[in-house]
Amino acid sequence: MSLSTSLSDKSQLNKKVFVSASAIIIALLLYTAALPKQAQALFTVIQASIVDNGSWFYVLTVAFIFFFVVFLGFSRYGEIRLGPDHATPDYSLVTWLSMLFAAGMGIGLMFFGVAEPLMHYLSPPTAETGTVAAVQEAMKMTFFHWGLHAWAIYAIVALVLAYFSYRHNLPLTLRSALYPLIGERIYQWPGHLVDIFAVVSTVFGVATSLGLGASQVNAGFSYLFGIDVSTSNQIIIMCGITALAVVSVATGLDKGIRRLSEANMILAVSLLVLIFVLGPTVFLLQAYLQNIGDYLADIVHNTFNLFAYKKTDWIGGWTIFYWGWWLAWAPFVGLFIARISRGRTIREFILGVMLIPTVFTLLWMTIFGNSAIDLVYNQGVVELGEMVSQNSSVALFVFLENFPLTTLLSFFSVLMIVIFFVTSCDSGAMVVDMLCSHGSNDTPLWQRIYWAVGIGVVAAILLLAGGLNALQTMTIASALPFAIVLLLAIVGLIKALRVEAFKQESQLIAAIPHASSESNDSWQMRLKNIVDFPNKANVNKFINQTVVPAFDLVAKELQESQINVELTNKDGLSLIVAHGEEQEFVYRVLARKYSQPDFITETAETSEAAEDEQSYYRAEVHLGEGGQDYDIMGWSKTAVINNIIDQYHKHLHFLHLLR
Repeated sequence: MSLSTSLSDKSQLNKKVFVSASAIIIALLLYTAALPKQAQALFTVIQASIVDNGSWFYVLTVAFIFFFVVFLGFSRYGEIRLGPDHATPDYSLVTWLSMLFAAGMGIGLMFFGVAEPLMHYLSPPTAETGTVAAVQEAMKMTFFHWGLHAWAIYAIVALVLAYFSYRHNLPLTLRSALYPLIGERIYQWPGHLVDIFAVVSTVFGVATSLGLGASQVNAGFSYLFGIDVSTSNQIIIMCGITALAVVSVATGLDKGIRRLSEANMILAVSLLVLIFVLGPTVFLLQAYLQNIGDYLADIVHNTFNLFAYKKTDWIGGWTIFYWGWWLAWAPFVGLFIARISRGRTIREFILGVMLIPTVFTLLWMTIFGNSAIDLVYNQGVVELGEMVSQNSSVALFVFLENFPLTTLLSFFSVLMIVIFFVTSCDSGAMVVDMLCSHGSNDTPLWQRIYWAVGIGVVAAILLLAGGLNALQTMTIASALPFAIVLLLAIVGLIKALRVEAFKQESQLIAAIPHASSESNDSWQMRLKNIVDFPNKANVNKFINQTVVPAFDLVAKELQESQINVELTNKDGLSLIVAHGEEQEFVYRVLARKYSQPDFITETAETSEAAEDEQSYYRAEVHLGEGGQDYDIMGWSKTAVINNIIDQYHKHLHFLHLLR
């Protein structure tokens, strides 16, 4: 089975997805805006039915995802790169972490960092309110909802998309995850339906978050500037955030979204350090370590805990809600993370996506959550607990009133919230645009602006009409069908990784020959080839005079055996051997540019002839899965032929293992 199918119109708008998704969004928007109470009632019934009858499925699905992602990180598949073997990461580690953190969790931490631990403390699932046990359980459950399981959901969606897109040249859209299961039908209506679902889910998920978060920004402005908390002011705030998002999405991923994410990470760390220093510092350090210990000690128990022996609505209102919310957000966040993760190995990717953001998220929850509980439990600031119960959007600012530099901290917080919303909006617009454009990020500006403005308009209309709660409920309910699609995608990933493992195993049956494999090559010739640093013209001359004749001889011999062979000069000189429905063999030679080492002098022969004295070229071998990181420059024609045959032998052994 070949996993590389080209799209001739990859950079063009997919009208079937674009028009259908837009129509569904408008229809749902009109329904929830015109009949908000009826819509809320309908979606609430659906969600209640899912919680009552399908909570076991949510818990089992998230548990399987969590343990499967951990297994992948430690398995032999961890060395596989998300891209060709020679690929390098597109972004530095700090930039990468900043962008995935801003898209994945940022705004939630601002909204729930104070509110959720306090709500668990005031109403714990099993402990008695107002006790030390309630404090410990509050932090343990907060860690559970915001920890490894949430990031595992994001990681598996992003991994599936990145693997099939960058490793097998499929479109960077949700449909590609189903290629091992439905094959070429991903380019037909089954694939269109998957992408349409992802578009609708992303637009309403981001719009719901934008609408609910506008109340927190309004609360911050009210505290700082005395602005009234009202629906009209929240609409104005959303218009401003949407305008900023349009500017950001117009500048592209490498400028707007990247710079905003980096700026927000700096602000987040700064705010965290200030609260840590101004609060009970030593206690927070102790609490952080103990919270992690409690969380890890009970992680298996909590993963499978459905409160089957204790009738309570707690799990439906919290754990199932969160699993549904993370699953509903996974198409958006997963595709965005996949977009910025090209070039990383699976192990590096999983460690980066799961471990580092989780450590920071749990540190944030400890510093804000434990500090808030300490104010209520030890210092008697009962109004903070009362405010969380009444209006969680203002909990952060009521919390900050108990610290020095209150105005500065509140200003930092409002600025962070605004930037988080801008990055969520522009990231969502970019993701939806890619879903509607065959995975291409190089699209006309109007498309990105259309979706950025569209998300803002949807949020504003729903806030004005009172339909946000209905859409939030619908978004959670939509997680059920997506969970089924995701499980099927994981099956496809397992099949593809199994093929990849066979491919790697086949590569071990023989060592790569060197130029001396031909008897008339002297050691002096080998040494000259090793220390030579040729220019581009010399490498191209070698390819034309030696590699091309070698390709011709091999192709002629294979064709005499009735084997289909193609020679192309697209993306480098390539010899392609087709094997029907089985994976084709690709042997490609590329002239790749590198910087010269320092010990090369100006008088060297290669330096005098080079078009750029600071660089040289290698004639590198690339197979179907990417560069093999060895140079055949200076090899004889016979040595090149032997290398082609050796690699072809490995490929045939791979096909044998696969059968």
